[in-house]
Amino acid sequence: MSNQAGIRWGDSVLFALVVLRRYRFRTGMMLLAMTLAVGSVIAFTALGEGARGFVRNEFASMGTNLLVAMPGRKETTGGGGPPPATGTAARDITLADVKALRERLRGADIISPLMAGKIEVSANSRARDVMILGTDAGYFTVRNLQVLNGEILPAIDLELAQPVCVIGSKVRDELFGNQQAVGEWLRMGDRRFRIIGVLAGKADASGFDLSDGVLVPVASTQMLFNRQGLFRVIVQPRPHYNLDKLRDEMLAAFRELHQGEEDVTVVKPDSMLQTFDQIFGALTLAVGAIAAISLLVAGVLVMNLTWISVSQRTKEIGLLKALGASHTQVRRLFLLESVLLCAAGAVCGVLVGELLVLLGRLLWPTVPFAAPAWAVVFSVLVALFSGLLFAWLPASRAARQQPVDALAGRTT
Repeated sequence: MSNQAGIRWGDSVLFALVVLRRYRFRTGMMLLAMTLAVGSVIAFTALGEGARGFVRNEFASMGTNLLVAMPGRKETTGGGGPPPATGTAARDITLADVKALRERLRGADIISPLMAGKIEVSANSRARDVMILGTDAGYFTVRNLQVLNGEILPAIDLELAQPVCVIGSKVRDELFGNQQAVGEWLRMGDRRFRIIGVLAGKADASGFDLSDGVLVPVASTQMLFNRQGLFRVIVQPRPHYNLDKLRDEMLAAFRELHQGEEDVTVVKPDSMLQTFDQIFGALTLAVGAIAAISLLVAGVLVMNLTWISVSQRTKEIGLLKALGASHTQVRRLFLLESVLLCAAGAVCGVLVGELLVLLGRLLWPTVPFAAPAWAVVFSVLVALFSGLLFAWLPASRAARQQPVDALAGRTT
């Protein structure tokens, strides 16, 4: 090695690898820190994307070509914001309103009322608190609900409180086990309902797990909870009918029915989806940023361990300088060690993160966990940048060592 030739790049890489192998503890600590940092970024962003995808799938399953009316007016909602969680309506939406809408809205194919409440149901000396949904036969079409056996709610007059119900599969399993449920009687509060059907599958809809729920005619639900106001009204337009036009017609109809009061909110599920998509997108960025802090912590560890390495290898630095290594070449040796470690840690972190994502998919198959490409690229680039940035100062200190002082074990 001469002053003219110095240390070639290939020799620098081999030298760095030998040093990393020699100092196994330091190498292991830096590798572990970077692996955990990169893996956490990938795992957390995959968690955010999984929640985002889950919500999108739920909205897709309930259909986006729908309108949902609810009591209460939220002025800031306009045409595309999320619905209010609770209504502050001047009056409730009633079954009479639903009947009037069916007569007035020529562009509506199905108009289905919805009530919701929780109550204890019992059968065969077993009891369970479940969600009760009061609705009609049209709801099964709107939500594409299927029955495993039996039949759906009958197409009867909305004000007819017929004592029949369709139960979810989980309710069937908990109350009846392996016994036949269709035809049996279910007690809800002080009333009895005959089971005419069992829903197939999980049957999630509008945030309700219908596998652990019971559907009954809406008038029966009003009697059960001693309440007249509806929770929601779901409207499915006729094929090729403009959804915005139908929304305006609904609002106009409600104003007329409620003596000019604008006390009802009508929203489109796709507008709600856009809002939730934005929220979960911001959540993914937030958790990714929080996880990225671990990359900075790993970078600080890189700097500290490089400082220790420089002080431990003073004589080695002096020998390299005596053999003709320049300041730049000595700095390059220490930077290469750091970058190689951070690169290896980044690769291991990607593998660990993807394994965690795979584990999440196996445990929760309905949640589409997936790390976004930008998170993988970002975490790897930040890991490499950290290796350069945080090792630069101690590497520069090593490069400034004078051969005589370094060989004598003195630092400058």
